[in-house]
Amino acid sequence: MRLVLRNIERAGRPPMYLLNAHQARLFYEMSASILDLPEPPMARVEDLRIPMRDGHLIKARLFAPYPKSHTSPIPALVYFHGGGFTIGSIQTHNVLCRELARIAQCAVISVDYRLAPEHRFPVATNDAWDALQWVATSAESMGLLANALAVGGDSAGGTLAAVCAIHARDAGLKLALQMLIYPGTAARQETTSHNTYQSGFMLDKATVDWFFDHYIDAKDRDDWRFAPMLAERHDGLAPAWMGLAECDPLVDEGVAYADMLRMAGVKVDLEIYHGVVHGFVNMGRVIPEARQAHQDAGRALKHAFALGQ
Repeated sequence: MRLVLRNIERAGRPPMYLLNAHQARLFYEMSASILDLPEPPMARVEDLRIPMRDGHLIKARLFAPYPKSHTSPIPALVYFHGGGFTIGSIQTHNVLCRELARIAQCAVISVDYRLAPEHRFPVATNDAWDALQWVATSAESMGLLANALAVGGDSAGGTLAAVCAIHARDAGLKLALQMLIYPGTAARQETTSHNTYQSGFMLDKATVDWFFDHYIDAKDRDDWRFAPMLAERHDGLAPAWMGLAECDPLVDEGVAYADMLRMAGVKVDLEIYHGVVHGFVNMGRVIPEARQAHQDAGRALKHAFALGQ
């Protein structure tokens, strides 16, 4: 991991906070696949369009290890990519979603929710919830099991997944699992890990501030749809699988959220991957822990779907 960080520094990677949103997205798109695994083949890859509450259509992509003609419907994970609500796309998380589909033997629907600063809070969270509801009501027509749905995401996408799990409980939509990979869960960056890893560990404090300045107004920071830790209650939520990076500003709030869920009676499986930084799950070409996290998350999904059927 240290060598990766050193090589990124040698390559002259421009700090995110010195770029505008358009430049940052282009740079992330170009560099996303460098450390990632080669693209695994998938029997079914299908582009979707999902209607939002304001009439907008957002893109999504369905990955499945079986062709559409497969005789039996299969479970599905609705997945939200990371990127601080500002960057990232279906393509930047293409390999991860394929790997999860392959390992868990389920469909993965990767959602291209709208990004800031063009679409500030709460657009991303509304898009995520609308997409999950649409998948639930359209599952049968896509060859999916409506009663075997999970939600997941990494980083900002993990926040969206946690929020969707709360919405789902309140709406009576049963989820098999919430899969949270180093999610943001707190309103402010005040934990010890935010101080310890604020510089030199991939997700610098200046970059976090840059993301949130693009996404949300200061007056909205205490809204639970931004900081799911602040939700009124956490009982009755779907079981959680959480994968955290040890050397990550977000690790302490991830552990705190896991504890909060457990105290509310929610089953939590927490894995902390030692010696790695935020974003490591997209570095499977060079970081063995990324490949381990894929296996762990995939197995957790498979197990959750088997329990729910």
